[in-house]
Amino acid sequence: MHKQNHTALNKIQQIAKSFIHKFLSMRMNSGDEGKVRKSSYDPTEIQVASRIGVLDSMAISHDVQSLRVFTATWNVGGISPSSDLNLDNLLQVHCQSDIYILGFQEIVPLNAGNVLAIEDNGSAAKWLSLISQSLNKSANIDYCPLKRTNTNSYSFERKYSGSSSVFMQRTSLKSASRAFRSESRRRLKSCNCTITEPERKSYGRDSCFACQKSKSNGFDDPSSSEDDDSLNNSGVVADVSTAAPRGKNQHLRYSLIKSKQMVGIFVTIWIKKELVPYIGHLRTSCISRGILGYLGNKGCISVSMTFKQTSFCFVSSHLASGEKEGDELRRNSDVIEILRSTQFPKICRTPNAKVPDKIIDHDRVIWLGDLNYRIALSYHETKKLLEQNDWDTLLNKDQLKIEREAGRVFAGWKEGKIFFPPTYKYSCNSDLYAGDTIKSKSKRRTPAWCDRILWYGDGIHQKSYTRWESRFSDHRPVCATFLVFLHNHSCNILSSISEEERNENICFCGIICIFILFQDDEVNNNGLRG
Repeated sequence: MHKQNHTALNKIQQIAKSFIHKFLSMRMNSGDEGKVRKSSYDPTEIQVASRIGVLDSMAISHDVQSLRVFTATWNVGGISPSSDLNLDNLLQVHCQSDIYILGFQEIVPLNAGNVLAIEDNGSAAKWLSLISQSLNKSANIDYCPLKRTNTNSYSFERKYSGSSSVFMQRTSLKSASRAFRSESRRRLKSCNCTITEPERKSYGRDSCFACQKSKSNGFDDPSSSEDDDSLNNSGVVADVSTAAPRGKNQHLRYSLIKSKQMVGIFVTIWIKKELVPYIGHLRTSCISRGILGYLGNKGCISVSMTFKQTSFCFVSSHLASGEKEGDELRRNSDVIEILRSTQFPKICRTPNAKVPDKIIDHDRVIWLGDLNYRIALSYHETKKLLEQNDWDTLLNKDQLKIEREAGRVFAGWKEGKIFFPPTYKYSCNSDLYAGDTIKSKSKRRTPAWCDRILWYGDGIHQKSYTRWESRFSDHRPVCATFLVFLHNHSCNILSSISEEERNENICFCGIICIFILFQDDEVNNNGLRG
């Protein structure tokens, strides 16, 4: 029996060797990139290479990468911040995230001068300075798990070099943002798609025209600077991004990758410096939904980017206000129009690249802002439920919840469970709602969860959903932290090849495994095991 088993093993080995030899010859003749390129067959080399290759493939397919993403939305009521405003607790700097997305509303007063004239960027520059002071402290910060925190604000003595310059004098926002950037804007807009060698030869050294360097200078060429940022925007928009000097700002822990202002709406995105090289296809789109339906006092700023092979979209919005019956339908219209009209410029020329140009087509989408949805109850009914801490009854009357469940807006989107009091409207510098101190019914506002954060797409796991206790404005800022999983690139490769090629590769891997098994001395000596 042992002799018969040994004969059978030898026969299987010969068949396997013959198949592998033919298969490898085919691969070499086809010129596929990344395959074995030896012209002679060496069973020992094949065995070793196969062992390593199979293990590497298994490791890659199970290497699910993720990012810790912090998001916050804050309507600051047109108040410009002072230099001693501490954002440490808001940004939860004791629990570092990989990416920070901050959306502000009303960073300037929404008066006729700011809405119709050139924007005032002074407040935006101050917010950038304060954010950088918290994220880029020189002291080491231990990395810890995400968890709910007590978020009380307090001030501290600033030690950040040059941090007060923005507050002492009028500084250009473009000039100010240079201090917070470790990578040029051109590089962030470049293409980071994975392409094959034939495609690279066809399209040149770079696969995207946006990453081609200008022959005349080292700055952004016209096609990749201001044009894309003004797409779909009827109002005046100031791009506050700018290139960083080479070799500068390498001390930063977090780098500013995008800031954008449209009247009172302001969005800024920061990322750990070591992760910046993985960012690509950075684009923005602005939609104005304010006065007469086209001014920028209401609307949104959307930012699109890729991180490795996963596409992200972040939407920061300020929707129609009002608590009269039917005002929620205007907010629904704002959302529908934003989703319909937002169009990101096409900057990638890689063949078959799936770089989305619509919000909903991205892999991971997070929408934050002052959505302005109210509670469908009278002021006195709402106040009574607040005093009883009856959150469930209040939430059941939340307009956003009602509209979503009816399928009229944000169909397919998700929002975390709310465990915090309504975030609007508070009296100035007070923990009391405005209705407690304002007697006039025309000026009184029913408390509501106006400030919200939602997400769309798979691979997003919300870790926390809280508000920060700050008396800075009549809104309380809302924060959410997420664990966002990235696409597995090896899976993307498998899904892009034909079924015939996939079956061929599976068959090849199976034969390799059989060959490795029968090469084992112990198996050869003892025969097949039942």
